[in-house]
Amino acid sequence: MEERLFFIGVVMGLFAWFSRKFKRAGALDTPAKIGLWHGVFCAMAGFSVTMVLVMSMQTNARFAAITGDIMSTTELYSSLAAAVVLGLLGFWRGYAKPLKPSTRDYFLNEDSEWSETVFSAVLLAAALMYFVIQAFKIPSGSMESTLQIGDHLFVNKFIYGLRVPLADKRIFPVRKVERGDVIVFQFPVDDPREVHCGSVQYRKDFIKRVIGLPGETVQVKAGHVFINGKELEPEPYAQYLDGPYRQPESVHAADLSPSRYQSIWQHHQLDHELEDIERDYFGPVKVPPRSYFVMGDNRDRSCDSRYWGPVESKYLKGKAWFIYWPPSRMRIIH
Repeated sequence: MEERLFFIGVVMGLFAWFSRKFKRAGALDTPAKIGLWHGVFCAMAGFSVTMVLVMSMQTNARFAAITGDIMSTTELYSSLAAAVVLGLLGFWRGYAKPLKPSTRDYFLNEDSEWSETVFSAVLLAAALMYFVIQAFKIPSGSMESTLQIGDHLFVNKFIYGLRVPLADKRIFPVRKVERGDVIVFQFPVDDPREVHCGSVQYRKDFIKRVIGLPGETVQVKAGHVFINGKELEPEPYAQYLDGPYRQPESVHAADLSPSRYQSIWQHHQLDHELEDIERDYFGPVKVPPRSYFVMGDNRDRSCDSRYWGPVESKYLKGKAWFIYWPPSRMRIIH
């Protein structure tokens, strides 16, 4: 979200700069030019608003190869359609007006003011969301009963340090990631075509609890978590909907050497290698440097590091802070 807002802010800032330049030069001196420039503004506005709205609906559409690093096909096509429609309407609106100095100034001033307002507001919002705090909505039951489907919460994005844009680095951390922290992170894959947990998860935000820290050995036996060979207890946040029943250990996992098992897990391919992977028997694996092993509190209904591997620090967004909606569930998250 914050990357898209930043992009919108930059584009609107450039539009405002060119508008001022054209006004000083008196460049918009025909109905066609006025209509074209007003149409450009309407097209940008339509594209931006539609992109944000569609993105907010959290579509599961697959990603096109040409735009896989930026937006989904649903966002792209919907936004382009809105841009074309509003762009044409904007062109007609500007072209149909009589050519008078007051008309020319009206469109330039109107579009400039709106673009400058959006530029300031959107860049501020993008900066806050990137560095300070971000709202998040719980989409699934993997963290029940700690977090319920539909809970709205704030994520503290500076507690682990401010993210340096375009770099796997954080500065000025308040504290390090600790076991038991509930964290929000971008799903840890870079290929927009990879399927995990039944669908494409690329660039989606996940929320889980940190169980294993860098350098620790993690294993799950009969549903119980072991860290460096010792059972992790107590875990008051964990719930097991299937009760004492535990699934049997995967036969295919026994065919893998420890080094091979570690490698495919560390490279986020364990669920692809072991189609019959079981939730209750996992590892042992060693958590790589600058990475974390995460699990959902709803252990029998969570697709987590047991399936798709570690969460590298570069994907970490922040720590879940507190629930602000609904009011009956307002609380600090532990």
